[in-house]
Amino acid sequence: MSAQPQVRHFSFPVVARADARTLVLGSMPGAASLAAGQYYAHPQNQFWPIMETICGAGRALPYALRLERLKEYRIALWDVLQSCVRPGSLDSAIEASSAVPNDIPALLRSHVQITRICCNGGTAYRELLRHFGPVLQREFARVAIVKLPSTSPAHAGMRLAQKLSAWKAAVQLPGF
Repeated sequence: MSAQPQVRHFSFPVVARADARTLVLGSMPGAASLAAGQYYAHPQNQFWPIMETICGAGRALPYALRLERLKEYRIALWDVLQSCVRPGSLDSAIEASSAVPNDIPALLRSHVQITRICCNGGTAYRELLRHFGPVLQREFARVAIVKLPSTSPAHAGMRLAQKLSAWKAAVQLPGF
């Protein structure tokens, strides 16, 4: 019986305008997202339905227009991890020693209006703090970090209405 080869998965480029105010961070795209080349592509993921309510960036729009709508509302989108080894799609399967983070401090330095990071679930929050906790405290005291309920279909213990309430409160769209 031979071991399965480990496959390294890579996240997508950041989606952000220069005047972004809120950064939404996932952990790492799942299999459906990687296959589609789109953030939150799994049909059961609740990210786009939540964004539909918050800023009109729902699945009824073509993907490129959803991203444009996020940018119009000064929402940036990225993942904490640039790459990792993970069999399947579950965050719990990410091999911690394989995790390579995206350069989030560089993004915050170049996008100085970002004052809020919304972590999409516990893994994104833990990985953000694991890789960047000290530098975030030292260099980016202006940035609030919020751990939000995951929009993943694996997080089925919370109703969409509860998730939506938490997300709406956290994203806080100033000027809209």
